[in-house]
Amino acid sequence: MNKLDQVLEEVMELSLEQQEILVQVIKNRIKESRREQIALDVKISLAEFESGKLKIQTASEAIQELREYMDNPELEDV
Repeated sequence: MNKLDQVLEEVMELSLEQQEILVQVIKNRIKESRREQIALDVKISLAEFESGKLKIQTASEAIQELREYMDNPELEDV
């Protein structure tokens, strides 16, 4: 039996109220993890921008670059 199955079996032994609380706790932790990841991504992006690794682009330029990448994903520096 894998770990997820074990956890699910244990959760089913909880009362409905405890299960609902657990769901809320897990949702809140997932949201916080996402916020932390976004904050880290922002820090990394700002550092790359400040070091000159990123260039300023208009939305149209960024969309065009994304389209070119989607058409040729093997090209790294499109």
